[in-house]
Amino acid sequence: MKNIYQDLQKAKSSGKKKFAVLVDPDKLRMGKIDKVINLAKEANVDYFYIGGSLIVNDMLDLLLKSIKENTNIPCVLFPGNSFQLSYKADAILFLSLISGRNAELLIGNHVLAAPYLKLSPLEIVSTGYMLIDGGVSTTVQYISNTRPIPADKEDIAMSTAIAGEMLGLKCIYMDAGSGAKNPISESMIDMVSSAVNIPLIVGGGIRTPEKALANAQAGADVIVVGNAIEKDPELIMDMSAAIHSVKVKA
Repeated sequence: MKNIYQDLQKAKSSGKKKFAVLVDPDKLRMGKIDKVINLAKEANVDYFYIGGSLIVNDMLDLLLKSIKENTNIPCVLFPGNSFQLSYKADAILFLSLISGRNAELLIGNHVLAAPYLKLSPLEIVSTGYMLIDGGVSTTVQYISNTRPIPADKEDIAMSTAIAGEMLGLKCIYMDAGSGAKNPISESMIDMVSSAVNIPLIVGGGIRTPEKALANAQAGADVIVVGNAIEKDPELIMDMSAAIHSVKVKA
């Protein structure tokens, strides 16, 4: 796929929902990824999101190589820092943590990565990243040294997303974090989705096909599931069926 963002915009305009399987290179052994890849192909998964808050080994390139050799599903980097980069992916979510006030994650790390990305073949998708309180302290919260938006402060989430769109960001990504106790509510998703015209990505704490479907129906354009699939890869089939069951606009 040469233009992932264009495909996402087209899907949003038609009401078609997308499913992304989040793969953390630190958590998946290469033997297990084969099963995930095969299930993803069978289930017509739309994207692989690759990354994590802390990558401590050299599995990133190996993981991307394995996916590329076995499937045509686009690979999108979801980096936790400026070192989680690879030419082997198709695109990168160029994340700006707009829910926090850590300058390094608003612009600092971007300056370090920009020369590399300028020369790379990666499609750059500028994304406003919003961390939402998921009921537990998550790795991304600790690593980013920021406080998440409270789960009941829907007006703050909406205003933050609007600001991100006005700043020219191409997507909004609302995340409760890996291993979140509580996923983002449908009411917050609905409010944010109704307030912006750019694609909305939602992840964190989604454990069942029912919740994935509810998020899609509430207005999420891309549903991202990682932790639940790490524990039970078979969930890919039901998650994909649920998300793709949302009716496309006539």
